[in-house]
Amino acid sequence: MPVGVIMPDVNLPLSGAVTQTINPWTAYLSVMGSQIGLVNVNLGTSSDPDTETAILSDVASYGKQLGRIEDALIVLLRRLPPERELADDEKKAISAVTRMLEDIADVKERRGSKFVLRR
Repeated sequence: MPVGVIMPDVNLPLSGAVTQTINPWTAYLSVMGSQIGLVNVNLGTSSDPDTETAILSDVASYGKQLGRIEDALIVLLRRLPPERELADDEKKAISAVTRMLEDIADVKERRGSKFVLRR
């Protein structure tokens, strides 16, 4: 073979040098479309899907509902009276939710949210 000639890599099917990411959700959604509707409600787990759909369209999205619950929870945690010593598992639960709420507040601040409560 002459010097300076570059030979291309040749791989037969199933013979190697194949890289492919396989994601079953991507495969499924490519057939179904990435979004099935404007508001997607999993009807299999809702006891009253019509009411759930009405709440989502007329009152608030899941994110807005959770945000308001988070804000109220911060207020309650601030006012939690230390009437008795908490058990270790109770301390862990309060610590975990407090960390989550602080992380959410960080994201809200970075994204310029108008209303951010901190514990």
